Amino acid sequence: MTQQSVEPRTAAEDAGEGSRVPAGRSWLDRYFHISRRGSTVAREVRGGITTFMAMAYILLLNPLILSGKDAAGDTLGQKALITATAFAAAFTTLLMGFVGKVPLALAAGLSVSGVLSSQVAPHMTWPQAMGMCVMYGVVIMLLVVTGLREMIMNAIPLALKHGITMGIGLFIALIGFYKAGFVHQGKATPLSLGPAGELAGWPVLLFAGTLLLIFMLQARNIPGAILIGIVSGTVVAAVLNGLGVIGAGQWANGAPELHGGAVSMPDFSLFGHVEFGGWGKVGAMTIGMIVFTLVLAGFFDAMATIIGVGTEADLADDKGRMPGLSKALFIDGAGGAIGGVAGGSGQTVFIESATGVGEGARTGLASVVTGLFFAACLFFTPVTAIVPQEVASAALVVIGAMMLMNARHVDWADRATAIPVFLTVVLMPFTYTITTGVAAGVVSYVAIKTAQGKAREIGAFMWGLTVVFLVYFSLHPIETWLGVH
Repeated sequence: MTQQSVEPRTAAEDAGEGSRVPAGRSWLDRYFHISRRGSTVAREVRGGITTFMAMAYILLLNPLILSGKDAAGDTLGQKALITATAFAAAFTTLLMGFVGKVPLALAAGLSVSGVLSSQVAPHMTWPQAMGMCVMYGVVIMLLVVTGLREMIMNAIPLALKHGITMGIGLFIALIGFYKAGFVHQGKATPLSLGPAGELAGWPVLLFAGTLLLIFMLQARNIPGAILIGIVSGTVVAAVLNGLGVIGAGQWANGAPELHGGAVSMPDFSLFGHVEFGGWGKVGAMTIGMIVFTLVLAGFFDAMATIIGVGTEADLADDKGRMPGLSKALFIDGAGGAIGGVAGGSGQTVFIESATGVGEGARTGLASVVTGLFFAACLFFTPVTAIVPQEVASAALVVIGAMMLMNARHVDWADRATAIPVFLTVVLMPFTYTITTGVAAGVVSYVAIKTAQGKAREIGAFMWGLTVVFLVYFSLHPIETWLGVH
């Protein structure tokens, strides 16, 4: 059975154009179907600006996550990372606006960046890591074209999908606490509060204050709470630094000062630095697991986010279908490859797009506006670089907390659900790998279902995943047994 190629029509479009559509529509109106979707140019512009304000924090957080060393001991420059992050977000969001024609904005996925930083870069160089990013993007595009993406989404139990999102949230939150200096590697314990059981220095207190401010703003439902918190924290940091209260050496990534002018040319030094070879030392099994993990990291949220935002924008029909869904999913997959080539990690649809929809955005024109703002940020890298690592880290913790809200969808009274979700969630931060959490969740789910006599409910795809993950857990003993190193 094949899917029909006819695009679904929204409720607004089914009502007919009639008097709703002015006779003298502009080419802008005709191209983006602004009047047909019951919107105006002013609403689209306002929605696009709102979406940008809600997700502009990615320009600070993505460089922070990708700031570590690779296997060769090399790092990616902060200014080059900001440029790569802004460029990839601008390009993919503009593509979504002009081609997908829906109010969805894209930027570097924090879960994908987390995998690249913690699991990929320690085993290979950054250009090779970006090559893996391109590969995962191509895989997702192929899954969309063949229709397998939706099949896989349906095969994995919903509870495990929520567990994966929650686990990634805890993982990101741990990175934020560690980058801020709030959590350290303990001397007598695996982790500790600060370097010796207590917080040390003004910067970490500024992190705590920024974190509380963002939570308070969110509790008041203030739009752009994350961005407001980051800007406020940065202003306080600059004042304390200027007054000499905090010495330049106390900041993790340098004092919050503007060096030179506020405007500069973009640094495209990372663009095109992609390698697809030299993986001999890593091994084929490890390469396969890395690509699989990146696909998982950039896979699960995108479809739900696209459908969720589309429904809120009244673009979905009574069956949950949405015009341009296949294009949107394909562009989301292409974002992985585009981000890898740009050197800024894989791009994915952001749930913050819903903020623009709340302001009235209904068409791709809003995405074009958001993309243009990201493009403008290419020339304001010095201003972005002022933000201290401690302040930006607070937003990571907030994002982690937001992802953990998926816990409300899990039936904790059902052990066949609760145990796999628990293992998925806790093992990601405890082992510092997303793959291990997903693997433990899948294997335990299949084992418990089998023990309950419900093996027929599992499905062929989950059985196949279980075999792969059992090999993953047993890889070292198998290599030892076979004499392979």
